Amino acid sequence: MRNLFLVGPMGSGKSTIGRLLAKELRLPFKDSDKVIEERTGADIPWIFDVEGEQGFREREHAAIAELCAENGLVMATGGGAVLREDNRQALKHGGRVIYLHASIEQQIERTSRDRNRPLLQTADPAAVLRNLMAMRDPLYREIADIIIETDERPPRLVVLQILDRLKALAPH
Repeated sequence: MRNLFLVGPMGSGKSTIGRLLAKELRLPFKDSDKVIEERTGADIPWIFDVEGEQGFREREHAAIAELCAENGLVMATGGGAVLREDNRQALKHGGRVIYLHASIEQQIERTSRDRNRPLLQTADPAAVLRNLMAMRDPLYREIADIIIETDERPPRLVVLQILDRLKALAPH
């Protein structure tokens, strides 16, 4: 089994759906943000505060490159992982990429009370989400093998849809 990588904006359900998908497929689950936190002993907002976004992106790249080299895992990436060309290439060549798409409204609803999202600690998080989506959506689509809409859908239903789509992609 090759790797399965979940990409998409914050609040699209990558971690929740990734855990369920991994359980269903009996594969290990990794969240690149959690791997970074475990390695540094610090949470993402602290890394952003101390090292800035660029420092975080360097750590993220190292974690993604390492995880992409493994075989047979499900990985949820951070929303901005696709910003780097080398991350996109590693994901594309390391397994199947599943883009979990969520509308701006859904992202706002799912992230509004989450203080662990440094980019949203602003007076207008909706504007930030719109700008991020405008920049990142084409990048998610560029590397996606499968695109799944997650708005108003329970995670288990999304997992079943992913499994169906994966079967359709499998060589016969």
